[in-house]
Amino acid sequence: MSRGFDSDSFERRDFRESDSYALGREVGAGRGGGSLSDVSVRLQLQKLREKETTSDRRNSQLQMNQTVPPNHRDLPLPTDRERTQYKDRDRTYSLRPSEIHTLTDIGRFRVVGVEDLASLGYPGDRPRMDSDLRNLVRQGLLQRRGTSALKKESQHVLALTKQGQRFLRRHGPVPEDQTIYSGLVKPKEANHDAALYRLYQKAAGEIERNGGKVLRVQLDYELKEKLYKKLGKAQTRDDGGNQRSKVAFARELSLPVVNGKVAFPDLRIEYANQEMEISRVDLELATSHYHAEHLAEKARAGFQIYARSEDAAGLRRVRDEREIMTAILSL
Repeated sequence: MSRGFDSDSFERRDFRESDSYALGREVGAGRGGGSLSDVSVRLQLQKLREKETTSDRRNSQLQMNQTVPPNHRDLPLPTDRERTQYKDRDRTYSLRPSEIHTLTDIGRFRVVGVEDLASLGYPGDRPRMDSDLRNLVRQGLLQRRGTSALKKESQHVLALTKQGQRFLRRHGPVPEDQTIYSGLVKPKEANHDAALYRLYQKAAGEIERNGGKVLRVQLDYELKEKLYKKLGKAQTRDDGGNQRSKVAFARELSLPVVNGKVAFPDLRIEYANQEMEISRVDLELATSHYHAEHLAEKARAGFQIYARSEDAAGLRRVRDEREIMTAILSL
């Protein structure tokens, strides 16, 4: 990692009830990572259901009392509407602080849904968001797209342009090790990818409630690129890109290996905990298309699993039927 600490001594906190995954160890088959008696299984499943019920109640309460999301708490108050001039090559941009933070959010997650940005990035101030987006689109920093040609299946999403990506790298409050994305690369996956922003907001809120501070986020794109780059270099040096190399490189990136395959989370959050130690949590956004084996693999990998509220009930039934030891938290 880039912050000068030993990844093997990392403290991993993922708010799970069980700790079936140890860093650098291949996770094998079985019900959630171990053999359990019927009584023990029932007790653990009951604990998981209680955890999910608590989370669902908290969701309802947060929706009723919408507050400013974690990564916007340090922004200037909405009354600050002054824009600053920024010189960038042959262009001059006029932006207020909230617009720069909006660019930062969208750049970190590649794509963000307009409605999610309205409720989480600009809670209670839709006119302010609309004004910011118009200004960003007009200046060529942001693009607004639909995710499908079918109106019923489409949602409006936002992505940075190449100009927006370049501007953010030069003038934005973005750490060097934070990847910034531009463009809508895979429209078919845009609805799923857009939900990662909402997933982040919920998990980041949990981190902050436990006294932590988010440092950066990593999407599966970045983690895959890092692993395959290492494998490519090994093959070039004739060191062999075999399974042993893949497992070793996965360990370097703190990625679990399940049944011989490297498991990539949808989203990784790196944060400083209350003791100022660097920690991480790996998150997976499960959908109704996940079959039992897929869900079990994600559980064995130690990922914290979330699902949209409309998918959560069905996935929890699959979890109970197959006795997969993982909570499925709803967004």
